[in-house]
Amino acid sequence: MSENVAEILTSGVKLTDAALERLLPGADTLPHSIHRAMRHSTFAGGKRLRPILVIESARMVAHGKLPEGIADLGSVIEMLHTYSLIHDDLPALDNDDLRRGQPTCHVAFGEAMAILAGDALQTLAYQTLSQLPGDPARVIEVIREISFATGTGVGGKLPPGMIGGQVMDIEAEGQKPTAELVEAIHRAKTGALITISIVAGGIHAGATAAQTAHLRSFGEKAGLAFQIVDDVLDVTQSSEELGKTAGKDTASDKATWPAVFGIEASVEQAASLIADAFAELDSFGASAEPLKSIARYLVERKH
Repeated sequence: MSENVAEILTSGVKLTDAALERLLPGADTLPHSIHRAMRHSTFAGGKRLRPILVIESARMVAHGKLPEGIADLGSVIEMLHTYSLIHDDLPALDNDDLRRGQPTCHVAFGEAMAILAGDALQTLAYQTLSQLPGDPARVIEVIREISFATGTGVGGKLPPGMIGGQVMDIEAEGQKPTAELVEAIHRAKTGALITISIVAGGIHAGATAAQTAHLRSFGEKAGLAFQIVDDVLDVTQSSEELGKTAGKDTASDKATWPAVFGIEASVEQAASLIADAFAELDSFGASAEPLKSIARYLVERKH
């Protein structure tokens, strides 16, 4: 990892953690159990990649400045991401007992409390969104975009979001994976939240419609590359290196990129996607370098 990327990551984590600490109820706030469960998963050592994408996208659009409320917006994405992980780890879904190197929420607090902790984080995310500073029209646009990105596709009128991708992933278990199926799942289940991190940050910072279109395309390509790398790491790294149970996708017959294309081709395709994504940021000039650095890190990481 370059020194520049390390500085961006460290700064982004600091901003995000401070905002999350302020926004989440304290562990001693009644009812204790739900707030402790929420904090257990939120502060379990996540890399805060999605909030950092929010921050760097906004910084790029605003020519180096950070708009008011951007750390809160990044925290919203982290809350939604954490809620999705809590639910994804439940016995009814992936049934995993390790996340970010820590016991998963249902292991530490019980299944009922884990379900409610995920629900509460999602609710707090939208509460926080409703209080974002700035142009009310842009706040509404951000809320609208995030709701689409985390939803089901609204009856087929929009591409499936995160929950839609989770449904496709469940229904694909045991089937022979195809390139079309794996791409659809990845773009929705993981890619949609990566994309909205970049799009929401840009909108909040004042991006034009044309700029937003470039940010969306960049996010879609980078998000798919991120999940391809995640699939590769699942079959090439240990549980200790990943901070979660390694080999879980293979063991549960998940539709993954290496299962269709193999490991070497998957790595090559991820690199190609990132190169294509970079082209979408040409119009932003040198201001795009920090965001490009983070995207490059996403496909070169080892955990």
